[in-house]
Amino acid sequence: MSKLNLPNRLTVMRLIMVPFCIAAVVIPEGWIGADLSAVIAAVIFIAASLTDMVDGRIARSRGLITDFGKFLDPLADKFMVIGTMLAIVYRYENIRPWFFWVVLIVVFREFAVTSIRLVASTGGGVVVAASWLGKVKTTMQMICICCVLLEPVIFRGFLSLFGDSPVIGFWLDHLPLTVVSSVLTVIYTIWSGVNYIKGCWKYLDAEK
Repeated sequence: MSKLNLPNRLTVMRLIMVPFCIAAVVIPEGWIGADLSAVIAAVIFIAASLTDMVDGRIARSRGLITDFGKFLDPLADKFMVIGTMLAIVYRYENIRPWFFWVVLIVVFREFAVTSIRLVASTGGGVVVAASWLGKVKTTMQMICICCVLLEPVIFRGFLSLFGDSPVIGFWLDHLPLTVVSSVLTVIYTIWSGVNYIKGCWKYLDAEK
């Protein structure tokens, strides 16, 4: 760690946070309660997401971009998002039947983009920079995870404060923020993936 610059240290920190976030999501409900575990997982996830925002800015502003950072930063992002999403599928039975497909689309997109990026870099010697769509996609995935973890907690809190309410009951039954953010995650995940593949398609040669 002593040889790493500040952005890379933040990236390593984010990677270390991943198993703790996953553990907080899947911890048995009887140990600390579902709401508390969700809040802890959300706090860790948000902290990890903030390091993702900060490390890139520091690296660019101070000229600290390294090959190690180029390798580890996107890997840490994928571990953080996909790992937490898989933990959510395991833990939350109420959204599992449809959230499973959200996770599957995210995983398939990452496989496709990583594969084509590898071909472009090794075959064409080209490194394709992340587009605005890719950044929006990552941000949307992070928002989606936060909605899944915190939306039920917030509205169960309202229910305990204000008593039985049809509006709050509807919100808890349907989780509209979770649903909307999941739909947007799917849209931006597919859109950014198709856009990336189109941009790199010229580097694929069927005869090689």
